[in-house]
Amino acid sequence: MGEEPAAIREQIEQTRERMGETVDAIGYKADVPARARESISDKVQGVREKITGAGAQISDTVSGAGAQFSDATPDVRDVKRAGRQAVGMVQENPLGLAVGAAALGFLAGMLVPSTRVEDEQLGPVADQVKEQVRQTGQEALERGRQVAQETAQTATESAKQAASDIKDTAQQSAQHHGDELKSSAQESAQDVRRTVSQ
Repeated sequence: MGEEPAAIREQIEQTRERMGETVDAIGYKADVPARARESISDKVQGVREKITGAGAQISDTVSGAGAQFSDATPDVRDVKRAGRQAVGMVQENPLGLAVGAAALGFLAGMLVPSTRVEDEQLGPVADQVKEQVRQTGQEALERGRQVAQETAQTATESAKQAASDIKDTAQQSAQHHGDELKSSAQESAQDVRRTVSQ
């Protein structure tokens, strides 16, 4: 017990300062939400652009088919509605996308090597925290991946269904118009034969 209380207090104060610096360093590494928000925003924007592009392509296809089969083709609004539904799915579950991006950010942060100061000050505690964060991040990443896959699958199915409906309607219309044209041609041929035989 040879130390003075003032010296002990000084050591405690120094340790607190070092711990504060270490906590700040860990906080910086763990400040994934800011980086994740940007990543999520970029990904959501990319999905929206792809869906909007697909909707525009479907609209163009419908417009072209509409010129030939205006009576039988589905309304452009139906196709646009299907595109909006796909975008709505993405907008309804931004949390799932956010969780996936946050988990990815956490994992990336955990892969960055720790500093010497962190190793000295935190040691085993840091290892435990890192392991818990890794496990949580992996779970969140898996959940985000599932949500993204479900959203993409739903959007793809909606687009395929709309395209299939358009194709079926166009085929039916073409068959109907072809049958009418054939019937009209046969009637005209019979009229010509009657006229020639008389």
